[in-house]
Amino acid sequence: MRIDSGTLAVNSDHLRIAIIFHRLGPYHWARLTAAAKIFDIVAIELSAESLEYSWDKIDKPSNFRRVTLFDSAVAGAGRGNAMTRRINDALTAENPLNAVAIPGWSSLGALTTLKWCLRQGVPAILMSESTQSDRRRYFWPERIKAKVVQLFNSAIVGGRAHKEYLVRLGMAEGRVFAGYDVVDNEFFANKADDVRRNPGATRERLNLPVNYFLASSRFLPKKNLVRLLEAYARYRRVAGSGAWDLVLLGDGPLSASIEGHRKVLGLDRCVHLPGFKQYDELPIYYALAGAFAHASVSEPWGLVVNEAMASGLPIIVSKKCGCVSELLAEGRNGFSFAPEDVNGLADLLLRMAALPDVEREGMAQASREIIASWSVERFANGLRGAVRAAKCAPRKKIQPSAKLLLSSLIFARRTKPTMFAPASSRWI
Repeated sequence: MRIDSGTLAVNSDHLRIAIIFHRLGPYHWARLTAAAKIFDIVAIELSAESLEYSWDKIDKPSNFRRVTLFDSAVAGAGRGNAMTRRINDALTAENPLNAVAIPGWSSLGALTTLKWCLRQGVPAILMSESTQSDRRRYFWPERIKAKVVQLFNSAIVGGRAHKEYLVRLGMAEGRVFAGYDVVDNEFFANKADDVRRNPGATRERLNLPVNYFLASSRFLPKKNLVRLLEAYARYRRVAGSGAWDLVLLGDGPLSASIEGHRKVLGLDRCVHLPGFKQYDELPIYYALAGAFAHASVSEPWGLVVNEAMASGLPIIVSKKCGCVSELLAEGRNGFSFAPEDVNGLADLLLRMAALPDVEREGMAQASREIIASWSVERFANGLRGAVRAAKCAPRKKIQPSAKLLLSSLIFARRTKPTMFAPASSRWI
C-alpha cells in the first residue's frame, strides 16, 4: 500500500470523506480536484493500473490525499483476501471519516467498502451510472441488487434515468443527486482552441484528413463499431468524392476484427486507426474533426460525448447512451439514432456533412453551451448534496440477513480474478 500526502484544501464543509475508485485516471483526478475544494478528500485507488485502460500513471501534486492499494492490476489480480484486508486497513487508518463514496455495488472493492461502512457506522454514498435499460434485467439479480442498494445512505448518479433506476431499486428519491458523469470541460475546450489556431501544421504532423468524423472508444462488441463502419461505407457511396473520412481512436479485443472489416469494406484509405491516445492527446483529434459519432448498443453514460461537446463538436449519438437525454438537444447540437439502424446512421452522417458550415458551427456552439452545466463543479456539488443527505439519514443497521448477503457476495468475488475489471464483471 502506498500513500501520497496531498496538500489538503481549506474547505467550506469541514468534512473529511473517502472516495474509492478502481484506479485514478484523468477523469477521476479532475473530479477529485474539484471535490477537494469543498471537502478534505482521501482518494483510495485499488490499483495504480487498469486491465482495461492504458492511461499513463498520474504523478503530480494534488489537493487531496491519495492511497494506492496495489501498484499494478496484475499484482493484485486473484488475491481477494489481500484486497479485502488492504481496503479494511486503509479505511480504518483514515478514520474518522464523515462519509465514504463507493463506485458501484457489485465489485469486490465496492462490497468490502460497504460492509466496512456498515460495521463502523460511517455513511456510505453510492456512485452509480447504471440505468434500467443498460441491459436485460432479470428478477432475482434485481432483487439482490435492491437489497444491496438499500444499504447505502445516499447516491450520486449521472442523470435522470440513473436516478429513476436507483429509486426503482428502493433508494429514496431525495437522497439521489446528479453530477457523477462529468469531465474537465475547461481542459478540452482550451486545448482544442489552441489546436484550431494553427490547424494545418497539426494535421500534417498527424497525417489527418481535412474533413473527418471522429469516434473514440474501446474496441468492444457493445461499442457497435462494425455497424459504424458499415454505416460509414453506405454514407461514402452516396456522398461520393466529397465524403469525409472517419478517424477511429482506441484499441481493445476487437482491434483485428475492426481492421478486417475496414479491409473487406474497401475503406483502408479513408478510415484511420491511430490507436489508443493518452488524455493529453485527445483534444487534438477533437479539435480537427467536423463531428463526433458514438454508436454503442449499451452505454451507461458515454464520457467521450462530454469530451466532444466541450471541445466544440456537433454530435451523432446512439439512443442507448445514458447521456442522450441529458446532453443531446435533437437538431440543436446533433442527432440521435437507433444503434441497430445502419441506414439511419448513414443518413445522419450524410446530413451532418452536408450542412452549411455556419449551421454546423452553430451546433458546435450549442454543444459547448449545453455541456457548460456539466462541469467538474457539478460533481463536487452533487457530492455535497449526497454527503449532507447521508449524514441526515437514519443510521443503517446491518441486519443478519444483510450481513449474510454481503458476506456471500464478497466471498464469491474473492474467487474471481476480475476484481480490477468492474465494467466487464457486473453480475448484479
